[in-house]
Amino acid sequence: MKETIGKYGIWNGGGLRSEDPSQRGERAEAAAELAELGFGAIWLGGSSSAANAAPLLEATSRIAVGTSIQSIWDHEPEAAAASFTDLNAAHPGRFVLGLGVSHAKLADQYRRPYSALVAYLDALDKAGVPAEGRVLAALGPKTIELARDRSAGSIPYLITADQTARSRELLGEAPLLAPELKVVLESDPTKARSVARGYLAIYLGLPNYTNNFLRNGFTEDDLKDGGSDRLVDAVYAWGTDEQIRARIDEFIEAGADHVALQIVDGGPRYDLPREAWRRLASLLG
Repeated sequence: MKETIGKYGIWNGGGLRSEDPSQRGERAEAAAELAELGFGAIWLGGSSSAANAAPLLEATSRIAVGTSIQSIWDHEPEAAAASFTDLNAAHPGRFVLGLGVSHAKLADQYRRPYSALVAYLDALDKAGVPAEGRVLAALGPKTIELARDRSAGSIPYLITADQTARSRELLGEAPLLAPELKVVLESDPTKARSVARGYLAIYLGLPNYTNNFLRNGFTEDDLKDGGSDRLVDAVYAWGTDEQIRARIDEFIEAGADHVALQIVDGGPRYDLPREAWRRLASLLG
């Protein structure tokens, strides 16, 4: 999987995962361009599914497409396994089943999430989904170890370079570690942090993330008013092209095999920020 997805991918919770038929052509063009720009993977956020991935796989021939994440509460494991089998048959090795437990505020049936995730993996095993075809959104130590033992690796969302290093220690060398990192293409500190806070605010209302921040050295004060400068600067790459590239490199140096880069620009969530993706590709080149 590491060779398939390469070092850099694009994380998108908006336009690329839209199911609007009128946007299908534009989504296909955008996916094809991302492949041409050299990105190795497209990660579909917002509790995405195999159904969101299929059109992008059909529109391309090389780039991998993964769910980041498919909520275990929204899809029965047997259905998830059937979709995985179909997509893998049509596009061998290019669909990555990213799984996670989502959040209590977003799933009515949320209960004992770790045990539920273990049971879900058991069901996938029974249905024939190989461990090397799936990855887990793992934040805490137990789930990181589960990702190590029962999947191809971890795709954590909203973590720092320091936590990336700690995740690598728990995973060991072989499993995939592919953290998401938000990018604001703005060098003015006030403007960059304002855009960052506007997008970060929703996540600061979700205990899975705030507890993870507190567990990893941040304080309650860091979580107030959209996040402290210290928090914003730790979970975003912003600044000049050189500064953004340096922050991305920090995650690689901390042990990430692949970084899923999410453009945050203050625009509508379902936009396709294609010009920003082009600039991002140029600074990575």
